[in-house]
Amino acid sequence: MSDSPAPLADPHVVFDAAEGPRDLVILGSTGSIGTQAIDLVLRNPDRFRVTALSAAGGRVALLAEQARQLRVRTVAVAAPDAVPALREALREQYGTGEPLPEILAGPEAATQLAAGDCHTVLNGITGSIGLAPTLAALEAGRTLALANKESLIVGGPLVKALAEPGQIIPVDSEHAALFQALAAGTRADVRKLVVTASGGPFRGRTKSELVGVTRDEALAHPTWAMGPVITINSATLVNKGLEVIEAHLLYDIPFGRIEVVVHPQSYVHSMVEFTDGSTLAQATPPDMRGPIAIGLGWPQRIPDAAPAFDWSKASSWEFFPLDNEAFPSVGLARHVGTLGATAPAVFNAANEECVDAFLAGRLPFNGIMDTVTAVVAEHGTPATGTSLTVADVLEAETWARARARELSAKATAEARA
Repeated sequence: MSDSPAPLADPHVVFDAAEGPRDLVILGSTGSIGTQAIDLVLRNPDRFRVTALSAAGGRVALLAEQARQLRVRTVAVAAPDAVPALREALREQYGTGEPLPEILAGPEAATQLAAGDCHTVLNGITGSIGLAPTLAALEAGRTLALANKESLIVGGPLVKALAEPGQIIPVDSEHAALFQALAAGTRADVRKLVVTASGGPFRGRTKSELVGVTRDEALAHPTWAMGPVITINSATLVNKGLEVIEAHLLYDIPFGRIEVVVHPQSYVHSMVEFTDGSTLAQATPPDMRGPIAIGLGWPQRIPDAAPAFDWSKASSWEFFPLDNEAFPSVGLARHVGTLGATAPAVFNAANEECVDAFLAGRLPFNGIMDTVTAVVAEHGTPATGTSLTVADVLEAETWARARARELSAKATAEARA
């Protein structure tokens, strides 16, 4: 293992230890990661200064409030038709005597911000649309606090080609945990990575018991408060499959040495087993502000970023093996991760379409993974021996989305017949 390439995320390498407040750009500021990051920034004005915010455009009142609180220079929305409402919301926040921040709009707006002048870009966008901003931030030489796992999944070789050692700090709770535990040893000391899963709302159910589960049941996550797409991915455990691929790419550990275990309490966020038999676990109460603080502040820790345990109170921590029959997503993710090239992009894009169909009531819960599996099988083994390009990723995603929609519609029609 010592002869393999340097990992993308390495706690032993500090990409840029700048002094004074760090200038931040927050992408996806009105989402779960973005709002918690802003809470952290507002509590630590001596450490962080936000220069720009981006959002999809569906919550312009919140975006305008964030812009005023942080006194940013620029705000961006992906939807151009949201600009008039955003400008009006900014006028209400700022009043008549203050100049408004610059407004950018369109699909490339977040990418433009990611390449701008700052110390750290927090990519909190959901979905593979975060790939272009991820690449832009890396190419511009910014530290990338990466919460958008999909950009790494679909564009792994592209990201690896651009990233410098230590340039990426993972923000997922599991990968932030691995990042911290890996600091205790060398790469040659690592035997395996152990990624924990809460098990979601359907832990313990068989596949047949998942037939007919409702949208509201799937969105009722027992330990985490997240956006709807990530919550459904947690219910199917697709999220855990994506995290296995992400761990492989970030830490250059073979798939055969990355294990998933179910831990319902979500206290232990992941573990590293070393060759001497010892295992280091990173544990905190379930709160994303801790991983966000690692992403924004590393190598420094931010005091009181998130709640700590009260060790004077008794508690029980449980661990269970993963039920691969009821939740085949992790095994399928290992398969597409091993195939590489455009296979992970197909897996992710098909899943995003199927999650949308489930949330809209057009696809049953078990139909999500059934359809994704079928799309991956049709895609087959991607061509090898050629360099992956952004165009390759986009073409594969376009095909996978269209095919997933076709198969979802067919399944719905057959169910109604």
